[in-house]
Amino acid sequence: MKHLRTLFDNFTLALLAVMALATVLPCEGRGAAFFDGLTHAAIALLFFLHGARLSREAVIAGAGHWRLHLLVFACTFVLFPLLGLALEPLVVPLVGAELAVGVLFLCTLPATVQSAIAFTALARGNVPAAVCSAAASSLLGVFVTPLLVLALLGRSGDGGSSLEAVGQILVQLLLPFVLGQLARPYLGGWVARNGAWLKKVDQGSILLVVYTAFSGAVVGGLWQTVPPQRLVLLTLVCCLLLALILGCTHLLGRWLGFEVEDRITLLFAGSKKSMATGVPMAQVLFAGGMVGTVLLPLMIFHQIQLMVCAVLAQRYAQRDEPAAGPALP
Repeated sequence: MKHLRTLFDNFTLALLAVMALATVLPCEGRGAAFFDGLTHAAIALLFFLHGARLSREAVIAGAGHWRLHLLVFACTFVLFPLLGLALEPLVVPLVGAELAVGVLFLCTLPATVQSAIAFTALARGNVPAAVCSAAASSLLGVFVTPLLVLALLGRSGDGGSSLEAVGQILVQLLLPFVLGQLARPYLGGWVARNGAWLKKVDQGSILLVVYTAFSGAVVGGLWQTVPPQRLVLLTLVCCLLLALILGCTHLLGRWLGFEVEDRITLLFAGSKKSMATGVPMAQVLFAGGMVGTVLLPLMIFHQIQLMVCAVLAQRYAQRDEPAAGPALP
């Protein structure tokens, strides 16, 4: 039972509960319009709090390791999409075209900030570099992810132009983030003192977006087009994708001669995909009932990456320290 609680934390159980609620009691009509407006407000609050929480001092402390940061960005925004494209001929016959779009969308997302830093710290890696890489990846993703989605999938929100899609991202995500950064001198202490409570706000925002998205998908016939066997195949695809990126980041770190602490940072910062960023971006970039289908691969991948990286971090944490030189008499 203890191991099950480790694998399926409260947030994962809440996600499953929200999906079940959206399946049984989806929001429709005026209710859908109300939840849509509430979702946009929750997304703005989520990114405002991210901006107020992010410490510029911690980012600056790790900013000097430019080779490592470039490699993390390359893994996140180049290697991941290339792996998604390479797997597409396998993924489409297995899970269908719409879920394959979700897999490609997953590959374009920035790294997650909190778990990348937490796992790096647990594994005794280069934490300042992880803070800098993950934070910069999250910020760059506001610009890069929409462009990658447009390049790979040819999508631009609800039928608008590329500039309109990027503009929506900037207004809904980047502007609240910048306002949070500007408010940090006034709110930083309060945010630090109320971290546990604000984490619930973060998670609540994501749950609200997931409920709204899945409600639209269920109304549009999601579970008629995604039977249980397809979910199993999608889980296997996500496992394969994670195994490939973990293997690539591990080999690249060794091949380029990074120290073990930097290889740990590359492993955890370069293999993560952010649900906190991906869920609101999907809301902007994809229309109507398709959002729920597109988010399914991200939700499955997110849980798998947490479980696998928790095991890897514990193993790295148990490694022996390098032996010191002979003691002087």
